[in-house]
Amino acid sequence: MRRSHLFLLSGAALVLGTGAHAQSADSARIIDEGMNRSQVMLTASQLMDGIGSRLTNSRNLDRAEEWALAKLRSYGLANVRREPFEFGRGWNMTSSKARMVEPRVIEMTAIPVAWTPGTAGTLRAPIVVAPISKVEHLAAWRGKLSGKIVLLTMPGVSDEPKEAAFKRLSDKDIGDEDNYNLPTYDPETLDRRLKRFQFAKQVDAFLKAEGALAWVRKSYRDGKLLHGEGYSYLPNHSPALPGFELAAEDYRRLARLAKTGPAPVIELMSDAQFDDSDHLANNIIAEIPGTDPRAGYVMAGAHFDSWIAGDGAADNGAGSAVVIEAARILRTLGVRPKRTIRFALWEGEEQGLLGSRAYIEQHLVNRATPPGMDGITAYFSWLNRFPLSKKPGYDQLKAYFNMDNGSGKFRGIYAEGNAAAVPLLSEWMAPFNSLGAQAVVAGKTGGTDHVFMQAVGLQGYQFIQDPLDYESRVHHSSIDTLDHLRADDMRQAAVVMAGMLLAAANSDREIPRPPLPTQPLPTDPFAYVDPDE
Repeated sequence: MRRSHLFLLSGAALVLGTGAHAQSADSARIIDEGMNRSQVMLTASQLMDGIGSRLTNSRNLDRAEEWALAKLRSYGLANVRREPFEFGRGWNMTSSKARMVEPRVIEMTAIPVAWTPGTAGTLRAPIVVAPISKVEHLAAWRGKLSGKIVLLTMPGVSDEPKEAAFKRLSDKDIGDEDNYNLPTYDPETLDRRLKRFQFAKQVDAFLKAEGALAWVRKSYRDGKLLHGEGYSYLPNHSPALPGFELAAEDYRRLARLAKTGPAPVIELMSDAQFDDSDHLANNIIAEIPGTDPRAGYVMAGAHFDSWIAGDGAADNGAGSAVVIEAARILRTLGVRPKRTIRFALWEGEEQGLLGSRAYIEQHLVNRATPPGMDGITAYFSWLNRFPLSKKPGYDQLKAYFNMDNGSGKFRGIYAEGNAAAVPLLSEWMAPFNSLGAQAVVAGKTGGTDHVFMQAVGLQGYQFIQDPLDYESRVHHSSIDTLDHLRADDMRQAAVVMAGMLLAAANSDREIPRPPLPTQPLPTDPFAYVDPDE
């Protein structure tokens, strides 16, 4: 523990008195239940081994929802429910296959890209390597793609790992996060994001018009790992051609053969279907009611959806199982918190934090939308639209805790640049310091479901976790299975999450909030837009 945290915790103990003793007693019970009678890995196995991947608005996610609702009700949680929000098309993939048939027969490792159409049987055609990363590249391939399967990625060379795949954080690693991140605002970001979205549509339309049969991209990791991310889930924005991701080793073999001799002939098959019966996704919500209806609520969450290449274990079945286990621990102990404790399993996170954003829009804030703004622009411009106005539920949410960095042990929590939050976060975490959760760092972390809460001035926090092999090989990949979760870390995470929730729910104090965000000025008023971005 750093000296600054010792000072903060010592000061907290002086002012808390009996409150600290009550928290210590609660923490001891939580540690006993969560360490000696844990069900977190059984829960994880039911979800990942038994149900598997959970693409937003897929049939498998429907199964997972029913399972989660039944599980939470079986623990005696209150107000267990779905909260629907507008999402887009369902997409289900039953099977797929890829092989090279000329100059020799070899089975290849591939996966359809999510939300691309199926092949309606097996496609057999020669390939053409046509790297396209800018609109300007399209003209060079006009008249050359008819009847071909088009490889769109530069083949590159093999990428041997230079560091160990599995890692625990050192004290220095954690200390490096204890820095205030200067805020930046670049209003041109919206134009760049829209440009990238529109480019994918332009490429698909060009390939279709040129008579191409399908397109293939290279996996962005070596080692035969696949991912299959795709983002064309909106109605009226679906691509016309089937798309595949091919293992990097297979992709480079095809590219070498195409460069030196007759183009290889390959076969592709994707049994994938769109489902337009229901364009809604659902957040799963459950509660332990508080004893004081005026005290508001605290909340924990993780995203429930995943990609399709693996079982969605580290990302983010681990977080979902920990949230469910934290709920079980607290409900088993029969706690009666002052504030309501709410649990959330978000959907649509992988497509842009859609579920947590929908919750914010449904319960917490209104965000200005100019008349006539289309849905795509409204989506990409969400963070840039002002003014914000509070909904009645805004002031009711006192703290939100999020887990979404694999199954690694909790080492602390990010204060998200709010120095005033450090004393209380440190105080609530103090009983779990001996379990390894010690640090409260000033830095921010992004990319997950607390982000939009922070963006509207609410107290959303993400835990610091040991990375394990999350970023190096597991994240979004075909090996994202239960094998890469660590049971001891999962038990510890559930205990810390339950303890933090109960401490926040019973605290006589609230985390000080920053002001409601207003329109910022550009950080660099002299910046020019790079036309190549």
